[in-house]
Amino acid sequence: MTRHLLPVALAVAIAFPALASAADTQPPPRIVVSGEGEATVAPDMAILTLSVMREAKTARAALDANNDAMAAVIAAMKSAGIADRDLQTAGIQINPRYNYTNKADGSQEAELVAYQVTNTLSVRVRDVDKTGDILDKAVSLGVNQGAGIAFTNDDPKATVIAARKKAVADAMAKAKTLAEAAGVSLGRVIEITDQNVAPVPMPMNAKAFDAARAAVPVQAGENSYSVQVTVTFELK
Repeated sequence: MTRHLLPVALAVAIAFPALASAADTQPPPRIVVSGEGEATVAPDMAILTLSVMREAKTARAALDANNDAMAAVIAAMKSAGIADRDLQTAGIQINPRYNYTNKADGSQEAELVAYQVTNTLSVRVRDVDKTGDILDKAVSLGVNQGAGIAFTNDDPKATVIAARKKAVADAMAKAKTLAEAAGVSLGRVIEITDQNVAPVPMPMNAKAFDAARAAVPVQAGENSYSVQVTVTFELK
């Protein structure tokens, strides 16, 4: 080889490995699909949110009245078999209440007429069949503000796993259909991500219990746990 061709030969020898390396690092073609899965199970626990509101001329009097009423509610919960760990104060509010009078000059005059104290209690009922009785007892003892109820499961892991398997199977079926339609084959799975969707609490209004004389009729139904997955496949 002549001396003046030697640099050219070296340059070509260096360039070919670089081109091969660039080809190796180029990502393969891929497809991204989503899948959904759902599984249901009967709830085994109810979470109640119970609020007591009392009003008086002074904040002290309103607080004392509220304390007495809430103490009676808590005692009733314990007598119904609710453990201390399942009773939790969710919030206490003290608010003044005013009457507003319109004046001739267009302004308003505010008159303090009372103080309102609201105490909110969160109750976990682990025997769902007792939910109606406990609601009725709570309202009879002084719960007079909007109440909430949510039926849930203490350990929904097995149900979520079942939903996740269905979601992955759904994603794989979609990917196979798309690949066949495009005339290609699926390769290995590159990435999987998922997102769980928990049951939504069902709101209830304590005023609906005012006329109740027996246990509040409550239907627990089923909880539906949903999972959404995104799966990335290589294409061959």
